[in-house]
Amino acid sequence: MAKYVFMYSGGKGVSADEVEREAQYAKWGQWFGDLGSAVVDGGAAMGAAKTVGPGDSVSDGGSRGVTGYSIVSADSLDFAVELAKGCPVLEIGGAVDVYEVIAM
Repeated sequence: MAKYVFMYSGGKGVSADEVEREAQYAKWGQWFGDLGSAVVDGGAAMGAAKTVGPGDSVSDGGSRGVTGYSIVSADSLDFAVELAKGCPVLEIGGAVDVYEVIAM
């Protein structure tokens, strides 16, 4: 079974309203529960970022707008994509990029 990284981006972010925020967290908890043993690492949300480029250039903000990640195991990229379709970030206008992890 291969590993896949779900890279979350976009959306409206975590609600400032405590009740709404707790409801958002509950959706994530339910989704992770539904994924079960496929979850290798639930990951984390992302904060401030800088981008390092050629010639030691550094700029503020991530170049890809990543807001979080998780790692799952799945039989194929297509199956990992099916798992990602239930992600709560999609409900708030975000997206999930699914990348296969290549062992080195």
